[in-house]
Amino acid sequence: MSDTEDASYEPSFVPGLAPPKIPEGEKVDFDDIHRKRMEKDLNELQTLIEAHFEKRKKEEEELISLTDRIEKRRSERAEQIKIRAERERERQNRLAEEKARREDEEAKKRADDDARKKMILSNLTFSGYKVQTQSGTKKQTEREKKRKILNERRKELNIDHLSEDKVREKAKELWEGLRKLEAEKFDLQYKCTKQKYEVTVLRNRVSDHQKM
Repeated sequence: MSDTEDASYEPSFVPGLAPPKIPEGEKVDFDDIHRKRMEKDLNELQTLIEAHFEKRKKEEEELISLTDRIEKRRSERAEQIKIRAERERERQNRLAEEKARREDEEAKKRADDDARKKMILSNLTFSGYKVQTQSGTKKQTEREKKRKILNERRKELNIDHLSEDKVREKAKELWEGLRKLEAEKFDLQYKCTKQKYEVTVLRNRVSDHQKM
């Protein structure tokens, strides 16, 4: 190719690419330009590929981390469920033991109450018999005592030889004695009523315990 043809040669450019600046008076090496352009494109492509794989690697690492967290959470959840189930079993066992203990205590208490009721009933029966026996003996003793006191107090009254003043003194003495007897009578009646009430209460208790 001649110098005239080289000067009039106009290379065809790729559409969309800006033509490189060519220094005036220098020879243009299109092969070098093409090579540099290819190297630049290759570097950009390599950069894009590396960025893509780097992003993909990061996404895979995040996916692995997420999977590990999910597995860890699932394992922790299973462990928590196991612990709760174990605690629930322990709670149920404690409730069962507490229920059995209460039932044993209630059964023992009922047995003790039954034994105590039987003992009270036996004591009340014996006490009632004893009270009745003592009451009969006491009545007989008090009757004899009363008869003796009356015999001592019922003396023949002889006032024929007494003066009027002496008669008044004797009447006053008899009056005081009568008041004393009335007071003793009231006390004896109160004691008798009280004893009858106590006997009635004891009989009612015996009757109530026999019905149970």
